[in-house]
Amino acid sequence: MRLLICTQTVDAQDADLGFFVRWIEEFAKNSEHITVICLRKGIYALPQNVEVIALSEQGRIRRAFEVCTISFRRRKEYDAVFVHMNPEYVIVAGWLWRMLHKRIVLWYVHKSVNAYLRIAVFFVHTVLTASKESFRLPTPKREVVGHGIDIDFFTPGDGSRGTHLLSAGRLMKSKNHDLVIRAAKLAGRELRIAGEGPEREALQRLAEELGTDVEFLGGLTQRQLRDEYRSAAHFIHTSETGSLDKVVLEAAACDCNVITTVDWLHQYFPVQSVAADPDAIARAVQLNARESADRVEIIRRDHSLSALIPRILQKLA
Repeated sequence: MRLLICTQTVDAQDADLGFFVRWIEEFAKNSEHITVICLRKGIYALPQNVEVIALSEQGRIRRAFEVCTISFRRRKEYDAVFVHMNPEYVIVAGWLWRMLHKRIVLWYVHKSVNAYLRIAVFFVHTVLTASKESFRLPTPKREVVGHGIDIDFFTPGDGSRGTHLLSAGRLMKSKNHDLVIRAAKLAGRELRIAGEGPEREALQRLAEELGTDVEFLGGLTQRQLRDEYRSAAHFIHTSETGSLDKVVLEAAACDCNVITTVDWLHQYFPVQSVAADPDAIARAVQLNARESADRVEIIRRDHSLSALIPRILQKLA
């Protein structure tokens, strides 16, 4: 199969989207040729059958024109289109891909349902998502296929762990990092927070006011984040995004115990579910209980990248 892939960033060093380079590598193993359109490209080393094209930075109208131009001029170089998390691509060129008889698959993992998404769903043939909570627009086009965790990379370490807590994710209100800071103070534990975002200054002030021992790590590469999963005593997850967060699965794949305030997460693998309250989180930390080690095998079975890509390719055929 020859693919056109549309995504936001192709950069292995990107703290949020660096993982997608591995997705492209897996697609390349099973494809004759891949053309990738992105908004930004950085550092990557991809197989020779992959070409990456970055759009210009001269405004949305210019970029929309470029997407359509590339799609039409290269129409004989791809058989299907895979759009990763950006329904705007489908709005811009979905009509053209349909006219060219290209199959369109959208990957979307977020609780947000807006007008862009509704329009995009009209054009696509299939929407793939990680869990039923990760895509909330009712449509027969939705199919739940699990996440794509690189289980050959996110693996347990040598078994040695510290006593500190870890939280990871963009520093924004919906992630509730403030709950983790308060819980860490109550539990008397050091806390490390991986991620950047608009709430960093407010969270730093809160940590100083409470006297919580917090280290803000900033945006981390995939390798740095894996090292953090391997060394933490517990991974604390307090996000309200409403979807099956990738960081939780990565932590579990590294055999890091997960304490979460999401009450439905236990449906997918063993976690400690607690109330969204600093006292409840702190009590769970102090108990220091560890859930079943089966979590590693569950991630390997249900959420591995090597299993996900063939599922996607089946929907693109």
